[in-house]
Amino acid sequence: MLSACGEVGKNNGTNGGGAKSTSNNSGTSGSENKGKGQEKLYIPLISKGFQHQFWQAVKQGAEKAAEEYDVQITFEGPETESQVDKQIEMLQAALDKKPDALGLAALDSQAAVQLLEKAKAAGIPVIGFDSGVDSDIPIATAATDNKAAAALAADKMAEYIGGEGEIALIVHDQTSRTGVDRRDGFMEQIKEKYPDIQIVDVQYGGGDQLKSTDLAKAVMQAHPDLKGIFGSNEGSAIGVVNAVNELGKIGKVTIIGFDSGKLQTDAIRHGTMAGAVTQDPIGIGYWTVKAAVMAVRGEAVEQSIDTGFHWYDQSNIDAEDIKPLLYE
Repeated sequence: MLSACGEVGKNNGTNGGGAKSTSNNSGTSGSENKGKGQEKLYIPLISKGFQHQFWQAVKQGAEKAAEEYDVQITFEGPETESQVDKQIEMLQAALDKKPDALGLAALDSQAAVQLLEKAKAAGIPVIGFDSGVDSDIPIATAATDNKAAAALAADKMAEYIGGEGEIALIVHDQTSRTGVDRRDGFMEQIKEKYPDIQIVDVQYGGGDQLKSTDLAKAVMQAHPDLKGIFGSNEGSAIGVVNAVNELGKIGKVTIIGFDSGKLQTDAIRHGTMAGAVTQDPIGIGYWTVKAAVMAVRGEAVEQSIDTGFHWYDQSNIDAEDIKPLLYE
């Protein structure tokens, strides 16, 4: 992948932090800027939201690449990850500014296709990040291999509960590529490798902590013998933590999470959550901008840019290879 995408400079996407922001929220398009004698490329990034620390880390990586490649970016997303219509409005507004390239983490993998067709017709390269799109229009997607990452989470769940018993999932949605892949990757691994584990329920909380808390409480009350719950993203996992705390089931229900914001790392340090899969959000943001720049320059870009994932728990949370992937 590195050979296909070109060598990463000394400031790669995995050691982020401290990058000076190059975001511009003035609403000025790249074409307009160039008309004023400025040569910087303009690349808007439309994320799934802003309510999770994960997206702030993605933004940090994008700003790092923007500074390194001397381009202008904007980074925005709806207030919650259930606001598909709001994200589509943001995508339309970004296209109206005639950008040089575009980054999109789609909330609904099909809802954005019509606008992406417009981008293609206008010659605007599209880079997917975090979530892919059910379309061949994006020339590259910078993301975690979510099915493989969720399969690892399933293996860890099986290990913690002794390979048998009832478990459930709290998933952030069933419309984005990440939601579908993490759900399917986890469930397929359980069904294929662990015949004595029964998945008794799958609920969708929109990545919202409060809604996920209520759903997890309802699942535990309906299944008093439940041994574990998988939370598929930051908000889902923290919702499960809250529910287990409120029902007094710490130590009785194993929690496996995904992502690595402070609330999750605190829960792991305290023993409430067994562990989680962490992505490299800084790397996702960095590679999105880097790939967009390469596309505008006509350079070859690998279609699938795997930004990696790792398991962490109390045993390795302070390890040198894990620390850069945990975000505050």
